[in-house]
Amino acid sequence: MKKFSWFLVLLLAMSIFLAACGGNEGGNGGEAESEDSDSTSEEGSEDTASKEGWVENITLLTGGEAGVYFPLGVALADIIDSNVDGVTATGVSSGASVSNAEQLNNGEAQLALVQNDIAYYGAEGVNMFEEPLDNYSGVFTIYNETIQLVTLADSGIESVADLEGKRVAIGDIGSGTEANATQILEAHGLSVDDVNAQALDFADASTNLQDGNVDAAFVTAGTPTGAIQELSASADVKIISFDQEAIDSLMEEYTYYVQEDIPADAYDNFDSTATTVAVQAMLIASNDIPEDQMYEITSVIFDNLDDVANAHVRGEELSVDTAQDGMSIDLHPGVQKYYDEQ
Repeated sequence: MKKFSWFLVLLLAMSIFLAACGGNEGGNGGEAESEDSDSTSEEGSEDTASKEGWVENITLLTGGEAGVYFPLGVALADIIDSNVDGVTATGVSSGASVSNAEQLNNGEAQLALVQNDIAYYGAEGVNMFEEPLDNYSGVFTIYNETIQLVTLADSGIESVADLEGKRVAIGDIGSGTEANATQILEAHGLSVDDVNAQALDFADASTNLQDGNVDAAFVTAGTPTGAIQELSASADVKIISFDQEAIDSLMEEYTYYVQEDIPADAYDNFDSTATTVAVQAMLIASNDIPEDQMYEITSVIFDNLDDVANAHVRGEELSVDTAQDGMSIDLHPGVQKYYDEQ
């Protein structure tokens, strides 16, 4: 009986010992699990902290759906939307450079495509802007938008000087084209008052040229330009070269201009090259976008240039090497950081 009692005591002791071991094992496992959980939580907190203040919904203003800005802008927005976590980006059709700059400055959008001269005018508060727009910065320039002085081959106009007293379409009131036309006339010793200026957009200018209601028209757009293509399909057109001295003067006074030659094969019924100047299409960003977010946006765009090129042939011209050519305003800090690292 005593032996049996001792046997029971021994079994009880062993049970207590094993239970204690099992408890410790479970305790250690729970502690490890807790540590893993804490580690994951800390990583998540760090990630959240790194994106604190980021803009979650980004609107990218483009231009009319028939132009170049629209497909390029939609492609840029899609790249951001697909590659920046936690951010939704949408490219939307809009007015044009002037309204894009104003809307961006007012906080109605976060990114926009504009002409680099318009970006400059806005930042300085000159020409069509009554006061400086101080809430946007530069991202990159993309392609040239050529200032084309178009007339019919039999108009008798051979130079800018020949425009004196003629009916000349200079673009919509307050447009970038109007500003370009004014500066080009002045570089050639003329003023808007020396011509019979007509406030017409590209399409209306083309129609009025064909109908004989205007003698020449200024057009600022990437070449080939649709409105001029349509005109050249039914009439012999001529694009007037600018005087080299005037071109040099323009580029010295306005740093956003670059010299450009329009090739003879740019349009139908156009058989000679023309030397002119161009501004550039560029992307601007709201200063409300944090530096680290803008750095990531810039990075993912340059990592996906094939998507930009596939959207429109002019998108093939975007590259890190030329992204700052013709940059007319200060770069966004996040963009500057990206370029400094390249």
